[in-house]
Amino acid sequence: MTWFSPPGVTWISVSSRLATARLVLWWIFVACLAAPALVVASSEGSAWWVLPITLLLLGVWVSWIIVRQVSAHAWAERDDDLMVRRGRLFRRVTVVPYGRMQFVDVEAGPLSRGLGIARVQLHTASPGSDAHISGVPTEEAARLRDRLTTRGEAKLAGL
Repeated sequence: MTWFSPPGVTWISVSSRLATARLVLWWIFVACLAAPALVVASSEGSAWWVLPITLLLLGVWVSWIIVRQVSAHAWAERDDDLMVRRGRLFRRVTVVPYGRMQFVDVEAGPLSRGLGIARVQLHTASPGSDAHISGVPTEEAARLRDRLTTRGEAKLAGL
C-alpha cells in the first residue's frame, strides 16, 4: 500500500539498540517466570518440564516479534509535518503538522541511557495524539527536539 509510504518520503529507521533494550526487559520477565517453573519441574518430575519449555519457546517467539516491530519503526521529516510509522501486521502512520506541536520531550531511562537511545515525545493540543519515536540515538534525539521545536514555532507564527 502506497499510503503507508507516500512517494518521495525518506524514512529514518530507529536504532537497532531499541530491540536490545526491549529484549533485555522481555528476557528478565521470562527468567522471573521460568525460575520457579524450573524449580517445580526439577522437584515434581518429567510432566512439569512442559512449563519451562513452553516459556522458552514463547520467549523465542516474542523475541522474533520484537525485532520485527522495531525494524518497522521509523520517522520522516517533511516540509510541513512529521510522519511516524509503526507496525508490521497492524500498520500505523501518524502525521503531526509542525504548527500543531506544543512541545517536544526527550526521555531516557537507565537502560536506554546505557544503550545511548532516547524517546522523543510530541505533545499537541489533542489528548488523543500519541506521536512518539522510541529508539532514537541520544545525539539525534536532541537535534530532532531542537529542529521540531524550531519548525513548530515557525509554523505557529504563521497562524
